[in-house]
Amino acid sequence: MTSEDAAVTEARVSRRSKAPATIYDIAKLAGVNPSTVSRALSKPGRINVKTEERIHAAAKELNYRLNPMARALPTGRTNTLGLLLADITNPMFFDVVRGAERAASRRGYTLILSESQESGEREAEAAERVAPSVDGLVLVTTRLGDEQIRELAERKPLVVINRKVDGIHGIIPDLGPGIDEALAHLAELGHTSLAFLSGPANSWMSGARWEALMERAPKLGMTIVEIGPGVPTLDGGTDALSRVVASGVTAVIAYNDLMAIGLMRAAQEQGIHVPGRLSIIGFDDIFGSDFTSPQLSTIRTPLGAIGERAIRLTLELIDEYADGTPARADNSPLPTELIVRGSTGPVLV
Repeated sequence: MTSEDAAVTEARVSRRSKAPATIYDIAKLAGVNPSTVSRALSKPGRINVKTEERIHAAAKELNYRLNPMARALPTGRTNTLGLLLADITNPMFFDVVRGAERAASRRGYTLILSESQESGEREAEAAERVAPSVDGLVLVTTRLGDEQIRELAERKPLVVINRKVDGIHGIIPDLGPGIDEALAHLAELGHTSLAFLSGPANSWMSGARWEALMERAPKLGMTIVEIGPGVPTLDGGTDALSRVVASGVTAVIAYNDLMAIGLMRAAQEQGIHVPGRLSIIGFDDIFGSDFTSPQLSTIRTPLGAIGERAIRLTLELIDEYADGTPARADNSPLPTELIVRGSTGPVLV
């Protein structure tokens, strides 16, 4: 028996013992140095692909389980990321979380989710609880103030989604294409009076959507009014119906799909035909937006891609903190697009 065969046999014998496998057992079985095992498990993609595959196969054979907290003692890393959501019940976040999970798992990271229930105070408390245990933070549709976000970024690598803060990395979709398509679609249907059903007063994205609509609608000969602020839920849409009717508009673009669906349901309950009397467009194209009757026209946001990009950037910032490797923000556009369904139609004369 060669010395290499003996090492492999010893590693396999350790698998049958009660003591859990270590990186030294994996190194023996894979025929590499322990330091190479450590790099393969903590920073995937940093070593030769075939060697990394051999190490992972050995780890699987030995039933090796990485302990993030134990690894954090010598390295300062836990290989966990905090994802703070405004409202975990909002389907808008489903694809964001799924995209974030894909990107995190590729680098061997685990996501810790927390929600603020649309409260800046709760979000600040959640960030205080989570920050000490994670390597980086992603704030999704945050309700924190700019200064609070900057203070967090001084303590941890941090990325915000759907928010622009000076000096902070943010992932923001390109609103222009989807809004232009929505306004052109409504204009073609004969609509000249629109309303924007706005979201929370402290929502940066609600303000950005309103500004884009207010700039573009008059160029197509349309008038537009803002109705709100409102809560970004079904109830928020329902509660806005009386103001929508009083405004006399024939079409509404809502801050999000939930508000659009709530408005549609309330209108139908009051005998207001959608889209005959009122055309409605939502925002984001959440799961279930096509379950309504009529199905909801909406401006689709690339939510999964946004989640993936936010995690990738956060991981680059973590590496920058650790070894000075410059973070490279991906600035390629993430365009929105109009999805036409049954909730928009021509103006009835």
